[in-house]
Amino acid sequence: MSARLFVLTGASRGLGAALARRLLSSDVTLLCLSRHADESLAAAAQAAAATLEQWRVDLADPGPAAARIEAWLRNVGQERFDAATLINNAGALAPIGPLGSADPAALQAALRLGLEAPLLLTAAFLRATQAWRADRRILNISSGLGRRAMAGQATYCAAKAGMDHLSRALALEEASRERGARVVSLAPGVIDTDMQVQLRGADAAGFPDHATFVNLKESGQLVSADATAERVLSYLARSDFGSTPVADLRDA
Repeated sequence: MSARLFVLTGASRGLGAALARRLLSSDVTLLCLSRHADESLAAAAQAAAATLEQWRVDLADPGPAAARIEAWLRNVGQERFDAATLINNAGALAPIGPLGSADPAALQAALRLGLEAPLLLTAAFLRATQAWRADRRILNISSGLGRRAMAGQATYCAAKAGMDHLSRALALEEASRERGARVVSLAPGVIDTDMQVQLRGADAAGFPDHATFVNLKESGQLVSADATAERVLSYLARSDFGSTPVADLRDA
């Protein structure tokens, strides 16, 4: 039986939690990085005979986590796996509203989590696995707001736009390497998660698109995290994964 390795960030809630549960399988080793461990995920992994590790880390300070992952990957044994995938899913909204009114520390934390962490974790993943013969993939969970500006969401827009362009540049680099990693920055659509609750609960005075997010919920346009996770993992498994480094799940 083939063996697969997945490293997943932001696995404790929302889309990340749904992805983690759907990845559990007897041929899978899953390493989750989140601020909180999930006891129910550990129980599900045991039932599925999957190998699970959960690290409690704060990716708003990504340097130590990146160093730890690199060391772990170098020691895990490259011959064990036929495929290795990094899923950069973790992200957070900065305070919703005009940039000039936001707390600088909150802005810094959101940008470090949303862009600096994926960059450092990806670099660590690539360094540690560059000699592996395994099929290597990097999936960055992006957003439509990385491609469409929105007032009151400048930091989140910047982080996701940066993730998209990082993925484009990285795809060019890896295409020139023998057995280079395949890279995609994927916008998953509108998902019924805590982030949507935050957007609907924001002060409309500083967030002109507030009514849009209220309408998404009231009109039933939000997709469940589990249904989205199923589609994301189907996209990840495609034979042509990486042919388009910036993609939208709604167009797939």
